Formats: sequence, structure tokens, C-alpha cells
Amino acid sequence: MTLKLDFVTIDAHDPKAVAAFWVEALEDYEILEDPSDDPDEDEEVSVLPRSRKGAKLLFIKVPDDKAIKNRLHFDLRPENAEQDSEVERLMTIGATKVDIGQGDARWTVLADPEGNEFCVLRRLTDEEKVKYSDWAW
Repeated sequence: MTLKLDFVTIDAHDPKAVAAFWVEALEDYEILEDPSDDPDEDEEVSVLPRSRKGAKLLFIKVPDDKAIKNRLHFDLRPENAEQDSEVERLMTIGATKVDIGQGDARWTVLADPEGNEFCVLRRLTDEEKVKYSDWAW
């Protein structure tokens, strides 16, 4: 039997707001509009790659607050921009810098509007892109 990763599910107080942040943060993503959804229901929001290739995100409404550092997080790598400019862009749309004990790292740790941590890595060099060209970056 084979399993395939379908959704990465993220708890949120306001799934629509957190989903909107991630749609703006990730270039190729869009919110799945489900015409059968009750407009008064804010229980879950699906975010999918426009290309229909890659991980899907599902934001689910929960009553509890985030209490500790995430055990799972996204590592985001800029494709056509420098790390610092992407960090700045993400902060303008609602991300905040956080210290989770990373020390002097080559990546920057940010959090989305509800405190879910994620990392912004450095852009790959041209040589690294060639070296890893068989990977689906």
C-alpha cells in the first residue's frame, strides 16, 4: 500500500485570515472556493497550488491557543529574490520575527499572524540549482 501526502493541516482561531496570509506569502497558491460552503461557517479553509502540484494546506478552526514552539514548520526558500527582501515582504503582510532559540542561524525564523513559526532560507546559488536539478524544488 502507498500513502501520499494530501494536506498539511494547521490549527487556527481565524482560518480565513491565516489562509489569506499564506496565499499572499506563497506565490502559486489560492484559496479553494467551495460553492457548497455556508458563508457563515468559518470552520476550515483549503489552500491549493494553482499549478495543482505541491502540498495542499488546510486551516481548521480551533478554540485553543498555540502554547509552545511548533513541532512541524515550513522552510521556505526564495527562488528569485534574496532572503532579506523576502523576510521584509513577509513582514509587511503580517509575519513577525521570532526567537525560538535558533541563535546565529543562516535562516530567519518568522511567525504567521497566529504565531505559527516558519523559516526563510537563503536562495540557492546557480551551482546548487544545477547540482540539485533532479529535485522538484
